[in-house]
Amino acid sequence: MTNYSLRARMMILILAPTVLIGVLLSIFFVVHRYNDLQRQLEDAGASIIEPLAVSSEYSMRLQDRDAIGQLISVLHRRHSEIVRAISIYDEHNNLFVTSNFQLDPGELRLASGVPFPRRLSVSRKGDLMILRTPIISEGYSPDESALSAAKPARNTLGYIALELDLQSVRLQQYKEIFISSLMILFCIGIASIFGWRLMRDVTGPIRNMVNTVDRIRRGQLDSRVEGFMLGELDMLKNGINSMAMSLAAYHEEMQHNIDQSTSDLRETLEQMEIQNVELDLAKKRAQEAARIKSEFLANMSHELRTPLNGVIGFTRLTLRSELNPTQRDHLLTIERSANNLLTIINDVLDFSKLEAGKLILESIPFPLRSTLDEVVTLMAHSAHDKGLELTLNIKQDVPDNVIGDPLRLQQVITNLVGNAIKFTESGNIDILVERRSISNNKVQIEVQIRDTGIGIPERDQSRLFQAFRQADASISRRHGGTGLGLVITQKLVKEMGGDISFHSQPGRGSTFWCHINLDLNPNAITEGPLTGCLAGKRLAYVEPNTAAAQSTLDVLNATPLEVIYSPSFSALPPDHYDILLLSIPVTFREPLSMQHERLAKAASMTDYLLLALPCHAQINAEELKQDGAAACLLKPLTATRLLPALTQYCQINQLAQPLDNRKLPMAVMAVDDNPANLKLIGVLLEDLVQHVEVCSSGIEALEKAKQMQFDLILMDIQMPEMDGIRACELIRQLPHQQQTPVIAVTAHAMAGQKEKLLSAGMNDYLAKPIEEDKLYNLLLRYKPGAVVATVAASAETSAPAPQADVTLDWQLALRQAAGKSDLARDMLQMLVEFLPEVRNRVEEQLVGESPQGLLDLIHKLHGSCGYSGVPRLKKLCQIIEQQLRSDVPAEELEPEFLELLDEMDNVAREARKMIG
Repeated sequence: MTNYSLRARMMILILAPTVLIGVLLSIFFVVHRYNDLQRQLEDAGASIIEPLAVSSEYSMRLQDRDAIGQLISVLHRRHSEIVRAISIYDEHNNLFVTSNFQLDPGELRLASGVPFPRRLSVSRKGDLMILRTPIISEGYSPDESALSAAKPARNTLGYIALELDLQSVRLQQYKEIFISSLMILFCIGIASIFGWRLMRDVTGPIRNMVNTVDRIRRGQLDSRVEGFMLGELDMLKNGINSMAMSLAAYHEEMQHNIDQSTSDLRETLEQMEIQNVELDLAKKRAQEAARIKSEFLANMSHELRTPLNGVIGFTRLTLRSELNPTQRDHLLTIERSANNLLTIINDVLDFSKLEAGKLILESIPFPLRSTLDEVVTLMAHSAHDKGLELTLNIKQDVPDNVIGDPLRLQQVITNLVGNAIKFTESGNIDILVERRSISNNKVQIEVQIRDTGIGIPERDQSRLFQAFRQADASISRRHGGTGLGLVITQKLVKEMGGDISFHSQPGRGSTFWCHINLDLNPNAITEGPLTGCLAGKRLAYVEPNTAAAQSTLDVLNATPLEVIYSPSFSALPPDHYDILLLSIPVTFREPLSMQHERLAKAASMTDYLLLALPCHAQINAEELKQDGAAACLLKPLTATRLLPALTQYCQINQLAQPLDNRKLPMAVMAVDDNPANLKLIGVLLEDLVQHVEVCSSGIEALEKAKQMQFDLILMDIQMPEMDGIRACELIRQLPHQQQTPVIAVTAHAMAGQKEKLLSAGMNDYLAKPIEEDKLYNLLLRYKPGAVVATVAASAETSAPAPQADVTLDWQLALRQAAGKSDLARDMLQMLVEFLPEVRNRVEEQLVGESPQGLLDLIHKLHGSCGYSGVPRLKKLCQIIEQQLRSDVPAEELEPEFLELLDEMDNVAREARKMIG
């Protein structure tokens, strides 16, 4: 809507009615006068033509043209200002006589066939008005009695046509219009004068009031509206002046209050400054006390844990010696008490860190399933000792590659599962992991721990998450504990952005659930067991516990296996199965050697017998393998341990074939500047493919690629002179190598490394150290021709994890050398021969010479350690290489270099014992 000013509105409201009324009256007057003048002209013509028609009757009967001509000429001259012509037509519509022979007589004549007018008729033609009236005989003539007798009493002798000129009244009409326009303009002028005077009397005072209000708004509270005003404007003036006086009074009072408040605030600030000084001193004292407390906790942690670890360690060593039952019982009591004390100390220290806000969660990539599997593996002993079935069921839609704090997640699950085991005497401890929500980079999982224990009374549930409190005071006496486990768990879950709750009924068990937020790891390299080789195979599964069976069946349903489940071995249909998975209940306490016949029958029903044993039955594993079991798995069965054991079946079948049949018909080139790496990968490839070429540099690889066609190229990334990426680019430019797959082989398994290599032109990624099963899977994946299901051996999963604090792990060296002891010794010998070169370069760095190529040399040593079973040296190389790649000055790594030199001496000493 248009925002008009008050001045414009007043002008519109004053002038609009005046103009509208004037225009309407003028239009009415002009139209009326216009029509009135035309009627006057018509009446004048009628007063001429009608007497003429009467006067012309006699002359028409006598056909006396001269008499009529003189008559109409006189009338024409007398009314010449309005008459243009007078014409008389006889009874045959022929011109009898006219007063103006200059005009066309046809204009006044009636058209042929048109009857004569019976009375006066008027018609207009442009600026002309034509009047016609008949000439009628009114009586008899004495001389024409005979003729009269033959005619009717009234006879039309003809008609008279009179042509009038309307231009004679146009001037008068225009004069009337002009006078009306002048009257309208005069009225508008008078109205404008009155409107201007009214606006001056109204808008002027209003503008004055607006200016006064604006000055008051700017703080000039002494401003007043002056001048004489009428009516409501005077009332408005008085109101504005009253408002200004009130505002002035309020302002004065407010200023007084502000001055008083400022004075009070100044005094308060002085007091607060004194208090702040006191608080600052108190804060410093509190920080000092917190520092002393932290140092005390750290010292106590070391001082308490060190002797406890000694007590526990030597107790376990003593238990391995020959003891009588009483001594063994006493030592077992000492071990349990020491473990309980260590747990209490750990809980108190964690609680102190949480209360002080010093506990910082890590954010590192980790496999979720393997992390949870470690927890249930550790807790399985406690559960199985009490005859409790422990299950872990991770739904298939739960992502495995996540980022978070795996140690604290394990601590949460350990606390909850430990409580469930502690307060459950029989039945099950079931762990269920489900996905609640997922986005592009985050996932929220829900972990439920159900038990069939004693439950928690409703009146005691509110005290469950309070520090140093338990639901029942007698519980701490019966079961032990500080009451800190759930408090620590709750705080850890909240630190992870989740929450924790529970539901419990006395005598029916409890269910604890927690929601945990984790980040997704988009750069993770998924190399899990591939189960495509199990397609078409039949597996029989025997498990009496329903919850454990359901957890395992969820894992098996994700494979192409045909699964036949039975709750008991006797109910299993007698048939031959490719794989038979037989689970031993945790409540089974009889020696398994007494089940020889049953196991023999089970072994006869399958080619591959898997036994799922509780912890206390693992001591019979080797004996059971001699009786026909292919492998003995620790309960509970999880995907982390079950799937590699199943795919091992495929590898056994594959290895059972003749060596020549197992070799793939492929030509493979391996490129690596590290002689140890190159030798190992060459030996592994010779067992797997028919033709192998090895190159020690990118330049040599380019020359070999020009000479022959390869089915696959394994390319090291970091090499001198020409790195692997540049070599790949040049090889791809060769016409016969454009479609050859090039696989990046590197020890840098950092986030985003795989994507970077793939974008550089590599087809795939193989992380060092290279293991035979992973290499075989890779070869199958890129084998020319039909797609073959890949096989993942379980050696890595079933074998014990390498200990990072061991100088030489010969079993690890054998695994890394594909079980070939001669190759493992050669790899170790090559490492020892390489150590002096590294020592010289590191010593140059320590004396401040800043040698060139130190990073490349450490990288090369790191790669060599990956195949020689030296985990501690490998870890040191990895730490130093990461620091150097992060632009940490080499001068700041003096402690790490000194430790590296010591460890190289240890490796050389231990290697001489193995090499001889």
